[in-house]
Amino acid sequence: MKHFTSICLLLVAMHQLPAQQKLTAQAIVQQLSLEEKARLVVGMGMRFPGAGGPAVGVTQEKVPGAAGTTAAFPKFGVPTVVVADGPAGLRIQPVRDNDSSRTYYATAFPIATMLASTWNTGLINEVGRAMGSEVKEYGVDILLAPALNIHRNPLGGRNFEYYSEDPLVSGKVTAAMVNGIQWNGVGTSIKHFAGNNQETNRNLVNTIVSERALREIYLKGFEIAVKESKPWTVMSSYNKINGVYTSQSYDLLTTILRKEWGYKGFVMTDWFGGDNPVEQMKAGNDLLMPGTPDQLKQILDAVKAGRLKESVLDENAARIITIALASPSGKKYAFSNQPDLKAHAAIARAAAAEGTVLLKNEGGVLPLKTKSIAAFGNTSYEFISGGTGSGDVNEAYTVSLIQGLAAAGYQPDQELETAYRNHIATAKAKRPPVKFFFELPAPLPEYEVADELINRKAMVNDIAMVTIGRNSGEFQDRKAEGDFYLGETEKNLLRKVSAAFHAKGKKMVVILNTGGVVETASWSPWADAIVLAWQGGQEAGNAVADILSGKINPSAKLTTTFPVKYEDVPSAKNFPGKNLSDVEVKSSMGFALGYISEVRYEEGVYTGYRYYNSFNVPVAYPFGFGLSYTHFSYGDLKLSSARFNNTLQVSVTVTNTGAVAGKESVQLYLAAPAQQMHKPVMELKGFAKTRLLQPGEKETLQFTITKDALASFDAAQSAWVAEAGNYTVHIGASSQDLRLKASFQLPKGLVTEKVNRVLLPQAPVDKLQR
Repeated sequence: MKHFTSICLLLVAMHQLPAQQKLTAQAIVQQLSLEEKARLVVGMGMRFPGAGGPAVGVTQEKVPGAAGTTAAFPKFGVPTVVVADGPAGLRIQPVRDNDSSRTYYATAFPIATMLASTWNTGLINEVGRAMGSEVKEYGVDILLAPALNIHRNPLGGRNFEYYSEDPLVSGKVTAAMVNGIQWNGVGTSIKHFAGNNQETNRNLVNTIVSERALREIYLKGFEIAVKESKPWTVMSSYNKINGVYTSQSYDLLTTILRKEWGYKGFVMTDWFGGDNPVEQMKAGNDLLMPGTPDQLKQILDAVKAGRLKESVLDENAARIITIALASPSGKKYAFSNQPDLKAHAAIARAAAAEGTVLLKNEGGVLPLKTKSIAAFGNTSYEFISGGTGSGDVNEAYTVSLIQGLAAAGYQPDQELETAYRNHIATAKAKRPPVKFFFELPAPLPEYEVADELINRKAMVNDIAMVTIGRNSGEFQDRKAEGDFYLGETEKNLLRKVSAAFHAKGKKMVVILNTGGVVETASWSPWADAIVLAWQGGQEAGNAVADILSGKINPSAKLTTTFPVKYEDVPSAKNFPGKNLSDVEVKSSMGFALGYISEVRYEEGVYTGYRYYNSFNVPVAYPFGFGLSYTHFSYGDLKLSSARFNNTLQVSVTVTNTGAVAGKESVQLYLAAPAQQMHKPVMELKGFAKTRLLQPGEKETLQFTITKDALASFDAAQSAWVAEAGNYTVHIGASSQDLRLKASFQLPKGLVTEKVNRVLLPQAPVDKLQR
């Protein structure tokens, strides 16, 4: 009996631990002075290159290169919390002044869009576990990742850090990544909350968006991630939403995030975000990063003057302390500085291969059946592993395309390699230096290969490969001309190589080493195959070789649409908005922030495929598209009921009808009645990926449709509403390759959730209706 009682007491203690931990945090807050509380909610500052070292937090003894730190109070057991950048892997300083005997490289994993293109949440969780292990073993507590803003426009400078144009994909992939990282006992900071879909004027822009578009498109992914993975922290964005900075919006950070979604962690600003620390405290933005003396003074003055209740400061501080105590630093974890980089490189390679999208493969030119390769294009020789800025990683190496091909047993042309390497070296020597540490270096001019050399290489090589490279990053959006659209030198290269090799009865493969969407429709007829290699991290070249050789069968599919031309993009007319002032604003550190501006999301809910499919706009490659070296058939679609009653089960059987093993990503779209509200013709409501199916093998996939999947946001009712009527389930290989369908009835309309009426625009915004 005594033994049984002990077990019961232990179980009760385990069950009550979170509450006890919360009380402990509150108890600590009550012992802190006003100055100490203020010190806790304001970060420890930041230095910049040229001003005393690399871009790091002031506390440098622990993790050089980290993005920031919080204040410590050892007498109360509250440690310094270290946060570091990391959408594609941990970003810290790889070489340290006080330790020349070793390096501290981290693994560069594939960019976010590439990971999402796997449609494999299990694999993404595995990547997260590897990433989180490096965070922990290098002494970092919280990774400033993942990022899940929507691909609203293909020119978005940080689209590579984001997963998709679709909020369901964004939310589910984020949840898988967060759960993987936090499995290690470290934290994440999902970002940028919310409506941060451009870099132009990002600190000064007012995002004007309707309640419905905000709820359905720009908040939904965050809601899914918060509820399914419980990230330790959320990072508020730079921009305003409907007139209020997100970091100063009580409606966003408290009413929606905490009260409606039940979020329990803390919120931090993006670095130097917002303009009023007192309002940030009131809104529920607990931590101001990286922290400045002026913010500290303003908070103290406001409390002393009665403009800020000390109880608000208590709540903010308690949330930070709760996380700090649960962090590796709080638990005094003895980090090793020795993560398993070799094992993580293998995971990065597997993820990059599974995220590589085969866009075209005429005549089965791939997998390669020949050995000698003429590789054209600068980035064949200097593959771009990932984007710049805080999404960058200091990795030990990047495998180029030709290195990957050579390692796989192929024979890249040596004369071409020499010519390209000489050109690249010369071009780099002429490139102007960057003005500040996050600025994107000017792209190298593409090598203009002489016609004679192209023709000669067509005679002696079996196949041509042309790599088109693009990079982007923080502080600037991409441009249409010469970026989204190929430059004239690139087009001429494609045209001439195609003609020369086709004249000899040989083929040309185009590799897209890009972080975002590029125009393909005008030149794709010249290519026999197009491989979207994205930016695959440090193992990118090996991963592409795995696909080209057929070692791995491509199974990736697009999570963002490739339009025919930029003018077809629904946000093209209002991206990145308009300036409201002609006076350029500069930061306290002297670099330009841009202009006070606004951007109107006039397309409403019609982003990406929702627009192209609903308004019958042709695309180059649709959302969800991707080819394989095998074929799959879909059959035996079953619904658990012809009438919806709270939930509905859907099953479909996928069969590999081809000659090689492969995986298939299956998508479930739902077409809903649109009598009361205009709606997209259909929306993604579920996805699943098969295991590796051998030829002739089949697998039955299961989906669950909940009442939430039926609902759209009705601003007039401040509620999520499902209309009565007929709903059609479409099962497809892409948003425009729908294989099977079945219908069910919702006999009576439903209000699935009532919410608060907040974040209203001052005037109607949406212009598109179907």
